[in-house]
Amino acid sequence: MGLLLVSGIISTWSLELHPTRGLNMSRSTFIVIPTHNEEGVIRSTLESLLTFDYTIVVVDDGSKDHTWEIVSTYPVIALRHPVNLGQGAALQTGMIFALQHGAQVIVHFDADGQHRAEDIQSLVDPIEGDLADVVLGSRFLRKEDTRAVPPLKRFILRGAVLVNGLLTGLWLSDAHNGMRAFSAAAARRIRLRENGYAHATEIIAEIRRLRLRYVERPTHVIYSSYAVSKGQSLWNSLNILIDLLLRKVFR
Repeated sequence: MGLLLVSGIISTWSLELHPTRGLNMSRSTFIVIPTHNEEGVIRSTLESLLTFDYTIVVVDDGSKDHTWEIVSTYPVIALRHPVNLGQGAALQTGMIFALQHGAQVIVHFDADGQHRAEDIQSLVDPIEGDLADVVLGSRFLRKEDTRAVPPLKRFILRGAVLVNGLLTGLWLSDAHNGMRAFSAAAARRIRLRENGYAHATEIIAEIRRLRLRYVERPTHVIYSSYAVSKGQSLWNSLNILIDLLLRKVFR
């Protein structure tokens, strides 16, 4: 049992080992998965990743269902916030742990089944080849990925790209894609202060502020009925936008 300081709040974490397969933390690529009440899909998400040679870090952000119990049965690092702090805080917890345990590359990966494990290596390669410090996933670099995005979601994301560009000065093809990779050096310099979903825009702003090298790589997002039901609503996206604008004005 140990302690992590996240956004001024001390959170507990514990390491769980599978009784037969064990856990190898010598793998230099760490996959950080923030999760909150994902008992319906967390098994399939983890099983899709376990066939690859990564160290998996799951941060249970105060789940009230059986997510923690399920995660604890798998050969992954299981960290837990005793209360719900928000996705940004969960990602920060996972990154701190990964850096403390020798990660060379850290990848953010959603728990809800939207991301594909087979897309990870294409994000890791530019970092391992010293071509980028940060690699951002994009749904709009390949036609087949773009077609998979529901029309209304596509419209909202196009608007978010414009807003992100105006707020951060960084113009990307996609906005709020939760799949991204960082070199260890970049992850050490980025500190997330936005506990909630606004961390996605904060990360982009940090990339520009710190003058980190970045590239985008194609990712395919799966819009299952489960993932859509768990996703952000249009009103929540609007609230995030207002919050970011106010912070920028009064900073």
